[in-house]
Amino acid sequence: MAATVRYDEVEQGQEIPAADYQVRRANLVMYAGASGDFNPIHWNERFAKAVGLPDVIAHGMYTMAQAGRFLTDWAGDPGAVVDYGVRFSSMVVVPDDDEGATITVSGVVEEKLDDKRVLVGLTARSGDSRVLSRARAVVQLS
Repeated sequence: MAATVRYDEVEQGQEIPAADYQVRRANLVMYAGASGDFNPIHWNERFAKAVGLPDVIAHGMYTMAQAGRFLTDWAGDPGAVVDYGVRFSSMVVVPDDDEGATITVSGVVEEKLDDKRVLVGLTARSGDSRVLSRARAVVQLS
């Protein structure tokens, strides 16, 4: 876990360095088991293509979780995210190879709030696509 980020060390406009999260088909199968979302578009290439998708795609909530992980890693506290919302703007296509897909997440401290909380705007991309939009979270710092 990263060192704990302190509220008094953070400034409005501060960029949070990007982090990459690899997504492989095995991750999607594990997520399906944990979430109960066994929709075959998330694990069956033949089915995904039959319904018009380019390939298997990651669960939207899995993608959202990686951005949440980015925040908790940055804050150094797994319970730091107190409010979080996104819109899903594009798919994370996960090919069946050793590379899989990559979700790159970065952030900016948009505002310092009361009670040692900050509002963070997030950017999440996979390939050339922005996969989350209007992604913002309130993060409790120490």
